[in-house]
Amino acid sequence: MKRTKQLMPFIGMTIILIVLSGCMNGKLDTGVINKVKSEDKTVLPNNPNLNVEYDESKTKEIWLAGGCFWGVEAYMSRIYGVYDVTTGYANGNKENPSYEEVCTGNTGFAETVHVRYDPDRIELKMLLTQFFKVIDPTSKFRQGNDVGSQYRSGIYYKDESDKAIIDEVVALVQKEYTQEIQTEVLPLKSYYLAEEYHQDYLEKNPNGYCHIDFSHLKEQSVTIDPKDYRKPEEEVLKKALTDIQYKVTQEGQTERAFSNEYWDSKKKGIYVDVATGEPLFSSTDKFESGCGWPSFTKPIVPEVVIYEEDKSHGMLRTEVKSRSGDSHLGHVFEDGPQEDGGLRFCINSASLKFVPFDQMDQQGYGYLKDLVN
Repeated sequence: MKRTKQLMPFIGMTIILIVLSGCMNGKLDTGVINKVKSEDKTVLPNNPNLNVEYDESKTKEIWLAGGCFWGVEAYMSRIYGVYDVTTGYANGNKENPSYEEVCTGNTGFAETVHVRYDPDRIELKMLLTQFFKVIDPTSKFRQGNDVGSQYRSGIYYKDESDKAIIDEVVALVQKEYTQEIQTEVLPLKSYYLAEEYHQDYLEKNPNGYCHIDFSHLKEQSVTIDPKDYRKPEEEVLKKALTDIQYKVTQEGQTERAFSNEYWDSKKKGIYVDVATGEPLFSSTDKFESGCGWPSFTKPIVPEVVIYEEDKSHGMLRTEVKSRSGDSHLGHVFEDGPQEDGGLRFCINSASLKFVPFDQMDQQGYGYLKDLVN
């Protein structure tokens, strides 16, 4: 989705107020308008899907209505695993409706976003769970400051197998409320793209009206897919790695303390497996331990490292290896900062490649930027 909104023409005082307050329907006094504008300024979080390679042929789709589609679009597009989101009008009673027609509330359409997602990266159940965090499912014809049947909440599907999953999630959400859930669940009858100026609206108008709380995105768990970071063939690996990198990662050797690349680096970014590129550690969790090697309190997410018992050199230690590359990284000890869990991941610089924060998008790691403070 690479579209930009334009300002719609003003038609009388009612339309002026609609534009000033976003997708809002009805009149507001000046004080309320100023309050909405000052409180709802949107600072959009980083999009974890930027530069992630998706196989479009494997994506699935769902249609979600949750009030003004500007914010819902921006929110859903920032859930990891979402390939594309468009804004439009769903399940109405005419063909190719205009925004003005939908705003009358007489067409039966709901402002809706079409979400295409990779089921290998995010399941429908989790996608819907995230959706319910930012709507009021007990409100029939209102979300935020927007009132009218076009602002009803709904989940629309084409794949009949999705119905059972949707019903399961709705049942779980119902347990959180005493009032009955009003979010309609229906097969998709029709969907028409909204006008160009509605697409990616908050990307181009970051201070635009939005009723969505983006802080919930911080709660989503980041999935690092090992299929994206496959280990090269042995011959390719030997050519790609330096002598010390190969000896450390493939033969389990250790580089010299205090004379390696990253032991005292304080730069902002992430550290990835030099053999596969799989993300391993964040500069946020790096600390000065005095051991002469890069030290971290934890991996960027737990599943990217594996542990093996190491009895070499007459010692009993816990070896740390990378998940996808099976690269030797170093060892983990229990003498790290207690306030951060007490672990010290002592890692060889030769097993790592550093990706600066300002290059993470360019190198395909933009989806992890929220993990780097």
